[in-house]
Amino acid sequence: QVQLVESGGGLVQPGGSLRLSCVADRNIVTFSTMEWYRQAPGKRRELVASVSSSDTETYADAVKGRFTISKDNAKRTMYLQLNRLAPEDTADYYCSVVRALDRRRFWGRGTQVTVSI
Repeated sequence: QVQLVESGGGLVQPGGSLRLSCVADRNIVTFSTMEWYRQAPGKRRELVASVSSSDTETYADAVKGRFTISKDNAKRTMYLQLNRLAPEDTADYYCSVVRALDRRRFWGRGTQVTVSI
């Protein structure tokens, strides 16, 4: 079982920024893919951004140019920098990884982001 812990969520005004972190309990080079998802109230969970083991980044159209995914192997941590936040970015944000060994997916418990005046 892989343990993932997210942090960094909170309440922010429109136009503001946050940085989310996802700390893994093991070396993150063991993951083929690391991803951020979000789920807004009453909506389905959606993929926000992903980074592969070769550092290829992909983003949902809704966040391109505003969000940046990154990772720090030494700290066993993945980040999501959220800039120019808008009310529609309000959601619970989840970290997810795919283990290279067996392609099993693991999830964190999420961190809440609220964008409001």
